[in-house]
Amino acid sequence: MANNKTLSNQFIKKLSLSLLAVILLISVIYILLSLVFSYKFTEETTQKLNANIASHLIEEKFKNVSPFLEDGSVNKPLFGEIMHEMMAVNRAIEVYLLDEEGQVLYSVVLDHTNKNENIKKVDVKPIKEFISKKGDVFILGDNPRDSQQKSIFSTAHYDTNGHKGYIYITLASKTFQNIEKSLFSSYVIKSGIIYIILTILITFIIGWLSIRFLTRNLRDIIQQVNRFKEGDFKSRIKNPEKSDLSVLAITYNNMADTIEQNIEEIKSVDVLRRELIANVSHDLRTPLAIMQGYVDTLQIKKGNLSEQQESDYINIISKSINQLTKLVSQLFEYSKLESKQIVPQKEPFAITDLINDIQAKYQIITKEKNIKLTAAIQEDTPIVFADISLVERVFQNLIENAIKFTPNNGSIDIITNYDNNNVSVRIKDSGKGISLEEQKNIFERFRQSDNNQKKSGFGLGLAIVKKIIELHGTTINLISKPNEGSTFEFYLPSYQSI
Repeated sequence: MANNKTLSNQFIKKLSLSLLAVILLISVIYILLSLVFSYKFTEETTQKLNANIASHLIEEKFKNVSPFLEDGSVNKPLFGEIMHEMMAVNRAIEVYLLDEEGQVLYSVVLDHTNKNENIKKVDVKPIKEFISKKGDVFILGDNPRDSQQKSIFSTAHYDTNGHKGYIYITLASKTFQNIEKSLFSSYVIKSGIIYIILTILITFIIGWLSIRFLTRNLRDIIQQVNRFKEGDFKSRIKNPEKSDLSVLAITYNNMADTIEQNIEEIKSVDVLRRELIANVSHDLRTPLAIMQGYVDTLQIKKGNLSEQQESDYINIISKSINQLTKLVSQLFEYSKLESKQIVPQKEPFAITDLINDIQAKYQIITKEKNIKLTAAIQEDTPIVFADISLVERVFQNLIENAIKFTPNNGSIDIITNYDNNNVSVRIKDSGKGISLEEQKNIFERFRQSDNNQKKSGFGLGLAIVKKIIELHGTTINLISKPNEGSTFEFYLPSYQSI
């Protein structure tokens, strides 16, 4: 019990840990994706809110003042003023003046006096796409201050005094992005810890309840198995087809049924074994006692007995020896049949010829009791496919059994019929019949009808008949009523049906 409980707990523990690991992994992925998408959501929102800022700048600032001086150079004071106003509103904004090729002409945030600094250039494809869709799209563009970094932006085309290009405004400056990254990392760590703790708590509660719910059928199966192991062979899983583990539940119930049936069979075999020993002991003791008695008599009265008396005593001893020989032979035959050591050697043969031979063989015996032995064979009875020697043994046992229980001046009939690819053979006697209660066990070994107290035999004849018929894959039936005789009917397959 303890071992089964340990195994059950180990399984539930492994299932719990696996479920917890899966939920935690999914939770971490969900948290990271949520943070990333929330970051993207913030960027997209910022871009759409400021989508027209570049066009407004051109409308307001370039209306009266040109961004270029008369000598064609950039109006730096104008851009200084623009940048000052922009940063006063939003320090994340940076303004760049681009030509139509995307080359940066001027920006307050760049050091144009540094000759070592490469001339900045911005990819115009995102710019043209942004303008063509009027800012109603989330798109990232180059950040002139960091070639490795993409940024949200606003842009608009200008055409002033023969100069054409773009006002390009990044909505997240490098400083802003650095601060944002730092805060985002800190936020990720803090929120991640909080989310993970909450996830573990919620996962533990939900997981525990889920495992209890999911394993309830498994726990019921384990309980029933333990009860069965402890001796409750009636322990079964109720409604196994409705169980979450229906295959396992049905398999267990079938297994339990099989084991219980085997146990009952073993008990029945044990009872029959005891009966066998008792009956064999009794049937061996009787002829042995008779032989011992008459042998002792012959020895004690040697010389004082007449020839007739000696002959009678020797005949009685011989008859007892024959009984013993028959008993041992039947036991040996039955044991081989029961252990399936005898394999039928099937072949086609005429059942009518066999019946005629059997009838001729037993005519002398039946005449002694004035019993009429007849055979009513259906015309065109087909050839059967069976083991001829075993079938002959069936006839012998059934006819000897009929002779035993048929009174003088009685009758025994052998009748054949052909139907549904099988040849049926009936052996009918005019004896006293067999009661319904006795018919239940008539084919069991050492079970005999008690309606004739003077009968002889050992109760193995009909058991041997049944085993032989079963080896041929068919059945034998008994039809009998008290005072109306008995009919044994068995079937053999016809050769043409094979």
